[in-house]
Amino acid sequence: MIYDEPLFAAAGDQYLFVQFGDDASIDLNFMALGLTAAIQADGPEGVVDTNPSYNSLIVEYDCDQIFYADLKTELAALIAALGSVENLELDSRLAYLPVMYLDPWTKACIADYCEKIAPREYDPEFVAKLNGLEDGRQLARVHSGTEHWVVAVCSTPGLPLLRALDPRCAITSPKYSPPRTWTALGAIGVGGLSTSIYTTPGPGGYNLIGRTPVPLWEAEQRLPVFQESVVLLRAADRVKFVPIGREEYDYIEARVAAGTYEFNLAGYQKFSVRAYKAWAAGLNADGRF
Repeated sequence: MIYDEPLFAAAGDQYLFVQFGDDASIDLNFMALGLTAAIQADGPEGVVDTNPSYNSLIVEYDCDQIFYADLKTELAALIAALGSVENLELDSRLAYLPVMYLDPWTKACIADYCEKIAPREYDPEFVAKLNGLEDGRQLARVHSGTEHWVVAVCSTPGLPLLRALDPRCAITSPKYSPPRTWTALGAIGVGGLSTSIYTTPGPGGYNLIGRTPVPLWEAEQRLPVFQESVVLLRAADRVKFVPIGREEYDYIEARVAAGTYEFNLAGYQKFSVRAYKAWAAGLNADGRF
């Protein structure tokens, strides 16, 4: 639920925590991102950085420039000026990311888990069954049938947490227990109500359904898209997954390696919360692709 008044709390000597509610309602994320945009546009002096999440925001500040109590007052004024969540319009880029669903690399990762840790169903079939879908192929159609909202970028460099904007494409699943010890780089995973993209080949617990051949961060800033930032996505972006086959995967991977891959990233759009909610309310949420 949305709190009547946002919760403010100290999070160390140079961080302030703002929480708008206690669940994963997308409205709470819209509020966190609305405050993020307001701080970037007209924030108090002394704010160093912000990091939004599902229902909250961490604000880093320079305590030599602004006191905690003064920052809290300034942020409360910015929140009041935002008004109703329906009034928010957020800058939102749209990134098209190629993905090979039901790919051999994540399948090998699942098989390794079954051999070394615990037996389990093949992840796409497991997730499909839980969500009333026919099989992994329908899961791929449903997952790629909508834009996914970037709730936050966290955990490892460039790793996004995403949720389906079309309620007909909502997918939920429990995470691994115990988690995997490794995950293929670029793996697409689903867990809880989120999708994530693994940006490092580390441990993880999301159910694996595909893999993308493109990087989401690049410390060397070799590709042109990373010239302004080492991270591709940011909160309030949208992602449209584009299904591809093995031949296209290999082609894109080779172009990335050669430094000639062109990312499809549209940066001229705004996201209207009011228009989105009106559109979503008119859909049959039980429909599937």
